[in-house]
Amino acid sequence: MDAVFANLALGFQTALTATNVLWVFIGGFLGTIMGMLPGLGPATGVAILIPITYGMNPTTALITMCAVYYGAMFGGSRASIMINTPGDASAIVSCFDGYPMTKNGQAGSALAISAIASFIGGTIGMILLVFLTGPIASYAFKFGPVEMFSLLMFALTATVTLSEGSILKGFIAVAIGFMISTIGIDPQTGINRFTLGVEPLQDGVDFLVVMIGLYAVCEVFKNIKDVNVQHKIDSKTIGKVWVSWADFKKCLIPMLRNSPLGFFIGVLPGMGGTIATFMSYAMEKSLSKTPERFGKGAIEGLAAPEAANNSCSCGAMVPLLTLGIPGSGTTAVMLGALMLLGVRPGPILFAQYPEIAWGVIASLIVGNIALLVINLPLAIPLVQLLRIPQRIMLPLILGMGFMGAYFLNYSAFDFILVTVFALGGYMFSKLGIPIPPLVLALILGSSTEQYFRNAMTIANSDLAIFVEKPISAVLLSMAAISFCYALYKRRKVATE
Repeated sequence: MDAVFANLALGFQTALTATNVLWVFIGGFLGTIMGMLPGLGPATGVAILIPITYGMNPTTALITMCAVYYGAMFGGSRASIMINTPGDASAIVSCFDGYPMTKNGQAGSALAISAIASFIGGTIGMILLVFLTGPIASYAFKFGPVEMFSLLMFALTATVTLSEGSILKGFIAVAIGFMISTIGIDPQTGINRFTLGVEPLQDGVDFLVVMIGLYAVCEVFKNIKDVNVQHKIDSKTIGKVWVSWADFKKCLIPMLRNSPLGFFIGVLPGMGGTIATFMSYAMEKSLSKTPERFGKGAIEGLAAPEAANNSCSCGAMVPLLTLGIPGSGTTAVMLGALMLLGVRPGPILFAQYPEIAWGVIASLIVGNIALLVINLPLAIPLVQLLRIPQRIMLPLILGMGFMGAYFLNYSAFDFILVTVFALGGYMFSKLGIPIPPLVLALILGSSTEQYFRNAMTIANSDLAIFVEKPISAVLLSMAAISFCYALYKRRKVATE
């Protein structure tokens, strides 16, 4: 326990420098804006704003990206509440009771309880994060190449099987992600892989170029049909952005019991905020004495999923920081950006650079408070941004995306790659192929390959080593169970 508080004190020394506090506010503010704009969401927001971290030291860059991520989670429900259009998938549930509250003349209460629930969920999530990261990081030191390969295989399998949608399409996305990760000259054999004779591809494909194409520019393609859409916001009807004591008491227990639920869902690869919010809403409705109020403006129906969503974002940081495995699409984007900065999250980060690891955790606590300050008094000015027409917003995103890609390597060839991956992402969305498994496989592809090679070297190419090592055998069994359970669940749904 003393070690936890000592590490946290070290983290606050890092997080509370003037530069880092300033970037927590800037990142949180920009993330809130990105999160509230319909169609963008946290992953796209982080991908677009990654270029602002160019030139920063790794600690400040990671703190800024976390602030953007966390800000996007705070802001995601704004569009759901005001115009019934979620900023991303995890904010869909906020439409169920948030928008009816607006129609009932309670927009101010809805915006307030959304920010308060996000704060409470984030606080509980951070308490769990503080006490769980140390033990998990210490245990991870027992992992060698065999265990790490099995862990990565479990993470990739779980990302496909635990998420919604077709299992086959999920594994297709994983396979494509692996293929992209191997583009270039193999450092061990010197063989060209998937370069198609194109010389610039011999150095491989930069991860951020893929991210900007798949998320930022692709979102422009997907929203181009709405280029003339302009939402109307009447700020006079919002009223005072506050919540009465009676409404707060009504929401307190739902917020407290759904925050741990969201956290533990966030820890699992592939689950994410969407599943956390739907599960918390369903649980709260089933526990309510007046379930008929849900969907008609029940304030606890908005507070519970908001708390679970922000707590889930803290849970997603656990596998990212302790094992170097992203728990969501957004943390996958963050991991790729960190690797470019020379930072590799995992147990070694806690041992060799505790000021970075604990500085980021402490910055999340600072950011949670900063975002409550931003989102309560500035709620009405912020929602005015929803008035910005798409014909202005889309070119801005397009320009920021291409600028970010160019300044990464100062290569005009990256423009071609961004366009190709944006078109690929658009095609995937039409075919229903999920992007997060592709992103995860792309990031973890080279590590998975290297761990497999090291394991084979240790075992003289004997595959039995993966079942002889106890931890490895357990992880592979968990991967097999999650695959079989997903098949069973889908077959059961199909027969019903």
